[in-house]
Amino acid sequence: MIEIDGLYKYYGDYRALGPLSATIEDGEIVGLLGLNGAGKTTTLRVLACDLLPSAGTVRVGGVDVVAEPHRVRQMIGYLSDVPPLYDEMSVGDYLTFAARLRQVRPQEVENAVQNAASATGLTEVLGKQVAALSHGYRQRVGIAQAIVHDPRLVVLDEPSSGLDPIQIKEMRSLVRSLGGKRTVLVSSHNLPEISEMCDRLLVIGNGQIVAAGTEAELVSRLVSQQQFEVWVKQAPDWDSERLVRTLEAVEGVNHVSLGRSQEQGVLAALVDTEHDVRSTMALVLVEAGAQLLNLSRSERELENVFASLAKPTTEVAA
Repeated sequence: MIEIDGLYKYYGDYRALGPLSATIEDGEIVGLLGLNGAGKTTTLRVLACDLLPSAGTVRVGGVDVVAEPHRVRQMIGYLSDVPPLYDEMSVGDYLTFAARLRQVRPQEVENAVQNAASATGLTEVLGKQVAALSHGYRQRVGIAQAIVHDPRLVVLDEPSSGLDPIQIKEMRSLVRSLGGKRTVLVSSHNLPEISEMCDRLLVIGNGQIVAAGTEAELVSRLVSQQQFEVWVKQAPDWDSERLVRTLEAVEGVNHVSLGRSQEQGVLAALVDTEHDVRSTMALVLVEAGAQLLNLSRSERELENVFASLAKPTTEVAA
């Protein structure tokens, strides 16, 4: 779907991007991960035909973004980091305007608007003025305008920015629902969050792809010791001491320390291991009678991986 080969973007003498090469297949949900200023937005703007590359080639669906930008725009739905909304319009009128702008056939516009609204949970607010919407709903409208013409590729720049925890969870589900039929490229600087949305991650640093793979692949490649969070329900026969003893007996576990649970009646532990032994830990805990509530990779570990991958440099990218 997307083929990027030797892409560079300069602003005067400053290299904002490059050399950057990557391939994204049809139906994938791929995260573009990097610190602020790493070059994520510049990459997305080149894909969206909003910026011309300084060198290299970029093809979307086999079409070159420089040679045939209008054809590429027809295949792409783009949400910038600030949704391009008109506050004085109603949601329905705005999506109708977006559909017409994207050259949806006149007889198909109403159906296209209804489909986009349904996919993004906006059906009940089509009559509301955009200015009256919450930040979370404004982000949804931004995604709806990006998919109203049923594009093959959806490009989302920081779609979870500024959302509260509940809205982030809803946005994660929304982005996941876009995959399969469409290819989705999502940018973010938050590894734990984007790893929940995407099938694969491309880590960008100093304008280049410095690592690629799933969250588990990146962690196993870069961290010699892995860390997991374990939550079990507290019970008369299950206290912190028994939890630690049970986990320490698992082969591959190096160290267990008590964590802090956010829920009353829940015991939490941080487990350092030589490799991924989640399946073994889960089996041992359940066989020992524990009520296992959560077993996941520690966010602290993910943050350390991200920091090691995307180290800031003296060059700054948009």
